[in-house]
Amino acid sequence: MITLPRSTVHERLDAFERRSIDRDPSMRAAAVAITISERDGQQGIWLCKRPATMRRHAAQYALPGGRLDPGEDEQTAALRELHEEIGVELGADAVVGQLDDYATRSGFVMTPVICWADDDQPPTPNPDEVAQLFFVTFDELVVEPRFLTIPESDRPVIQLPIVGALVHAPTAAVIYQFAEVVLQDRHTRVDGLEQPVFAWK
Repeated sequence: MITLPRSTVHERLDAFERRSIDRDPSMRAAAVAITISERDGQQGIWLCKRPATMRRHAAQYALPGGRLDPGEDEQTAALRELHEEIGVELGADAVVGQLDDYATRSGFVMTPVICWADDDQPPTPNPDEVAQLFFVTFDELVVEPRFLTIPESDRPVIQLPIVGALVHAPTAAVIYQFAEVVLQDRHTRVDGLEQPVFAWK
């Protein structure tokens, strides 16, 4: 069973040379929260499935997150979205680090913010944002990814077989980098990984 103290997570993220993306005016800034929690003696993260009725990204798997509000930075936005979507409230001191920015086909530059939840806050998902909430253990996160070729792109599409489904990029790319960098101490880049065509909107 994979278990990590906060100090190790911080050290691995601190040693990782994070890459940011300079946004052009057509792209919007967004942030997602990868929140390390403990449940039934196992460490893991929270993953959402969006409602089928949502206007954008309906029924897709996603980390708690969304676009930055005016005046927000990525960390503030990730913590706000975490609270709004699954009811977990953390302060700025819960942020351990960040992974590479990922440019999505839907026009966002997404920044993954790694958070550490010390206390056991039972999540209370917002039904307008979350149809299902999954706790994915560290052991489940180190699954072997699948890479597909598609005619629309020369980059491989990544799929992660977790939560009884196939999770695609951008979420799969971000989670895969978390598993590589934080859980396995491997400095793996994911900017060369593609999203499925259905996520290009």
